[in-house]
This record gives sequence, structure tokens and C-alpha cells, in this order.
Amino acid sequence: MQLVYVGNYLSATLSAEPFFGQITMEAIPPPAGIKDLISYRLHVLANLSARWAEARYQQRFGLKLLEWRVIALLGGYELQSLNELARGAGLEKSYASRTVAGLIKRKLVSSTPDDRDARGKLFGLTRSGKALYGRVFDDAIERSQAWLSVLSPEEGASLMGMLERLTEQARMLEVSERSGNATAA
Repeated sequence: MQLVYVGNYLSATLSAEPFFGQITMEAIPPPAGIKDLISYRLHVLANLSARWAEARYQQRFGLKLLEWRVIALLGGYELQSLNELARGAGLEKSYASRTVAGLIKRKLVSSTPDDRDARGKLFGLTRSGKALYGRVFDDAIERSQAWLSVLSPEEGASLMGMLERLTEQARMLEVSERSGNATAA
């Protein structure tokens, strides 16, 4: 990997070989402000993505972003409980419950008893829900391609790998923090 400074930011040129080392803070200039922190930049990017998706899916399919998340989770997987949907969509259970109820009312989602839990229900897409899932998922792929169009194929592949590693690192850091084993930076 070759590291090059571009303005205040570090640019990395990745080789085909995986990078297993660590980039120390000495390799990256110290942040001048909050806008230089990775957490801030990812937050801004995630918010822009969510606003773009919300407007697009509302206009094209009459779906709110949370409704699409539930439909996407049900379209790509087996029947799921409310807890599984809430966890997968990153929602409080009450928000997930209201979202699912609205989708049931619109006949996009159905419920069946959960054999694992006598009081629970499992949710899945109806025929019209599956058809909508297919159309919106195709649009989501188009949206993703438009977003990544500013990158070369190699940069896109590198970015996806980096996002995977950063996501895993964030999970490990969260678990460590919650268990009280966080180390000082």
C-alpha cells in the first residue's frame, strides 16, 4: 500500500495484496476539527444516503425509508420475528411494530404464528410485497451504481472491502466498550 497526503487527508493506493498492518496515528495528520473525524464523515455520508433514498423511494414507490428496510429484510431472507426485523433494520421494537402494521394494512406483509414462541408472529412478504421488493431492489442497485460511478472498479472494490473491515472493527470496539475492556487511544 502506498500512502500519499492529498491536502489534509491521507490517500491510500492499495495493491492486490491484502494489508494486515495497522495505520498508526503518526501516518495520519491529527484532525483539525470534527469534520476531519471518520465518525463525523461517515455520519454525514449516511445521512445524505438516507435522505436521497427516502426521497427516491417515496417518489417512485410510495415507501418511507423504514418501510423499505423492512421489505428489504423480508425480501432477502426467510420469515422473521418482530425482534429480528427491529434488530436488522436498526429500529426500536415499537417503530418496527408500527412499520410492520402499516405494511400489513397495505397488504405488502403477512403474519403467521411463530412455532418457536406461542405468543410471537413471523412476518413475510405477500405476493404484492415480493413484486414491490423486486422493483425497489432493482432500483437500489441502480442507485448504488450511480453513487459508486465516481470510483474506478478497483476503487469500488477496495471501498467495499474497507467498509467491511471498518464495520467489523466498529462492532469489536463497541463490544469492548460495553464490556468495560476499552483501551485508551
